Amino acid sequence: MSHLELAAGLGQVRTMMRLIDVPRDLSITALSTLANLERLGSRRLTELATLEGVTQPAMTQLVSRLEREALAERRADPADGRVVVVAITEHGRAELARRRTMQAKRLAELLAELSEADRAAIAAALPALERLTARALDTAPPSQGAAG
Repeated sequence: MSHLELAAGLGQVRTMMRLIDVPRDLSITALSTLANLERLGSRRLTELATLEGVTQPAMTQLVSRLEREALAERRADPADGRVVVVAITEHGRAELARRRTMQAKRLAELLAELSEADRAAIAAALPALERLTARALDTAPPSQGAAG
């Protein structure tokens, strides 16, 4: 199997994971932003916009929505009180955990419908997928030093 075929197959997995991500009351960008805040810690708006591939005004609107829903908050940067950063709230962490649990349950239901051989093949691929994920995270765009 070629690298392109593998990449296409992984794209199908990504699509499947999006399809089983319920409820759909938050956009993929909103969920990704929350997950990045959880994983990376507080970030400036400009950094978040770069990470998500959106404009700064679009990220400002998104963060305002996340604030209204108490999923994220703006606060002064501890290193420089003149700078504002965005942080995930405890409610935001709990919401991500709830969604991950729902997604895992749905995925477990789908896995139960597969043959033992298919489940074993997926299990065998997990270490390689974890290494691939680690490489992708290592090569993620570096955080930007611009004010946000």
